[in-house]
Amino acid sequence: MPVALVRLRRRACGQPAQPSPATWQHGCVTAATHSPLFPRVPDSADAVLEGLDPEQREVATALHGPVCVLAGAGTGKTRAITHRIAYGVRAGILQPSSVLAVTFTNRAAGEMRGRLRQLGAAGVQARTFHSAALRQLQYFWPKAVGGSLPRLVDRKIQLVADAAAACRIRLDRGELRDVTAEIEWSKVTQTVPADYPPAVAKAEREAPRDPAEIAQLYAAYEDLKRERGVIDFEDVLLLTVAVLQDRQDIAEQVRAQYQHFVVDEYQDVSPLQQRLLELWLGDRESLCVVGDASQTIYSFTGATPDHLLDFRTKHPGATVVKLVRDYRSTPQVVRLANGLLAQAHGRAADHRLELVSQRGPGPDPVFIEYTDEPAEAEGAARRIGELIGAGVRASEIAVLFRTNSQSETYEQALADAGVPYQLRGAERFFDRSEVRKAGSALRAAARFGGNDSLLDDVVDLPSQVRAVLSGEGWTAQPPAGSGVVRERWESLAALANLAQDFAAAKPDATLADLVAELDERAGAQHAPTVQGVTLASLHSAKGLEWDVVFLVGVAEGMMPITYAKTDEQIEEERRLLYVGVTRARERLHVSWSLARSPGGRANRRPSRFLDGLRSGSPAGRGGAAGSGSGAMGGVERGVPGRATAVSVAPEPRRRQRSPARCRVCGRTLTDAGEMKLMRCEDCPSDMDEGVYERLHDWRGEQARRSGQPAFCVFTDKTLMAIAEAVPEDPPGLARIPGVGKRKLDRYGADVLAICAGRDGAQDKDQD
Repeated sequence: MPVALVRLRRRACGQPAQPSPATWQHGCVTAATHSPLFPRVPDSADAVLEGLDPEQREVATALHGPVCVLAGAGTGKTRAITHRIAYGVRAGILQPSSVLAVTFTNRAAGEMRGRLRQLGAAGVQARTFHSAALRQLQYFWPKAVGGSLPRLVDRKIQLVADAAAACRIRLDRGELRDVTAEIEWSKVTQTVPADYPPAVAKAEREAPRDPAEIAQLYAAYEDLKRERGVIDFEDVLLLTVAVLQDRQDIAEQVRAQYQHFVVDEYQDVSPLQQRLLELWLGDRESLCVVGDASQTIYSFTGATPDHLLDFRTKHPGATVVKLVRDYRSTPQVVRLANGLLAQAHGRAADHRLELVSQRGPGPDPVFIEYTDEPAEAEGAARRIGELIGAGVRASEIAVLFRTNSQSETYEQALADAGVPYQLRGAERFFDRSEVRKAGSALRAAARFGGNDSLLDDVVDLPSQVRAVLSGEGWTAQPPAGSGVVRERWESLAALANLAQDFAAAKPDATLADLVAELDERAGAQHAPTVQGVTLASLHSAKGLEWDVVFLVGVAEGMMPITYAKTDEQIEEERRLLYVGVTRARERLHVSWSLARSPGGRANRRPSRFLDGLRSGSPAGRGGAAGSGSGAMGGVERGVPGRATAVSVAPEPRRRQRSPARCRVCGRTLTDAGEMKLMRCEDCPSDMDEGVYERLHDWRGEQARRSGQPAFCVFTDKTLMAIAEAVPEDPPGLARIPGVGKRKLDRYGADVLAICAGRDGAQDKDQD
């Protein structure tokens, strides 16, 4: 289907950007994913801190007491926490074996282990919640229960099918999947079968079948597991919690082993995982959590950001660090991401982080409308082919969609265009048969290479590897087309490229050294890059990034998805789109189609989330707020029957917020406390000491009456800012950072009275 094309006025993709000043803001701080493949291990603890920005350094050096890191997308959170662990280990403050870092995917845990190894902190345990719990359960089961641990079932769907048959309930394939998901949700929220109906009603969760029927299936499923002597994935956590609760001696043994905890993606913890974490901790507070409420996209699995948002309440003495410097995306991409959240509602939105791009400018996001889904897929494939032809690597391009069912259309379009691709969520790299066979061949060559005629005429490591891989099917030129043959070639090519990078980093490395590196990477699931466009759902793209991202199918009914009914569900869909936007480093293409199939009824419209954020669209529900509402550039629209060029002039940009500067010396402020005072910490203060003392006493009384920590009324820095400004009216008080509308309404009269020299009202109507 012909579509309109826009020739963007910005620099061509691949053209180098203007160099940035060599400061910590640009020159010395490297985004986590852009670090060298084989970096040199820092030679000291202080060297671990080199290149961190001020906020990241605060994270890395805050090694005592509870720490909460609120980290926006692309702000280097993994960099900050791995450097924190490495700094503590290298400085002798933390023992590697006493640290447990937990996250949510094997890939993330493997990446963390790899980075810690590169920083000289090998020996630190970095695992998923389930992996850590399973190790403990396997070790302590004979002591706590006796015998060996029951067999763990990999997939519970067959058990659910058997339970349905026992209940004489017919479930098709889709219903089996839905009921299985409900059982998983029930278990991670610690809901037993009898309590499922009221629990699902309280959570405003839309059950796929009658709740009483699902409760019956859930109970039958649990009975079947007991009869067959097996446990499932969620049981691993439940049983570990039970053992630690019931056996104080075992709990103390675990706590003696692990004394310092780091939890990544803390916004995704379920109630069950939180309970396990509390049992690991005991009465200690040696805990660092990292998360972003605006990236909460797994609530359907039981995840909740409440533990992250309530962390300061539960740990009043916690250090809270906010990371908002975005090293991943251009200002144009960041502006769109901020604009999405500026229109959001709900508790997570109240705690959103406004990102500040640290990169040079790039092209504006492109919004494209097509007549139907095949035309949309063909348009994306054609544009991807152009980008690859212009020098963009296929591995740096991704197509992201809302549901896996959308994948097939894009697979076909890319195959027709001769573009290689890989499906995210498919078989893990080191588990692929061709990779295992290649590893065996390389291992044999490392041991007996002197007797291998393939290696007679090659001397350097990359040539040796290519010679060995040629016996496994690798060729200098990729095979034509796509499919299994191409996928195997891509896997072998990834190994060849890894050898090239390894040799460049370590010129004296041997084939045996490379085999050892591959073994370590396999253990950490730290796979090399496969050359192919990534096709992935928005959920599976979390934690990844690419130079170019195509967000497809961004239409009502798909984004937000049709079954998102409640305000909370709609807001989670918005956050899911936000995650998709923030995967892009340089270029972002957002598209939708008016009909499902060619000739179909064109009754679709662009997602409501784009309202106010693209040229010609109505204002969004929350308005086009702040820097997130900048106008967008070139637009490609599907034009039935012919290809035409359409150029839409960009709207004037809104003025970006100026950096905060000290009102005394004029220096740019970066510390949150200094920004509240609008002056450097060591610059002279003109604070009214009497006003400050009266405010301090008043705050203590308010905190005592409400039963909350004093900082929940106003922080010390906010009190100092008020005492320095001595506002005379509500608008003046509202301009002080830390005084929001709620606090102005509740405390404004008292504070203004104290500033005017009168005693504050007693506020007898405390909640």
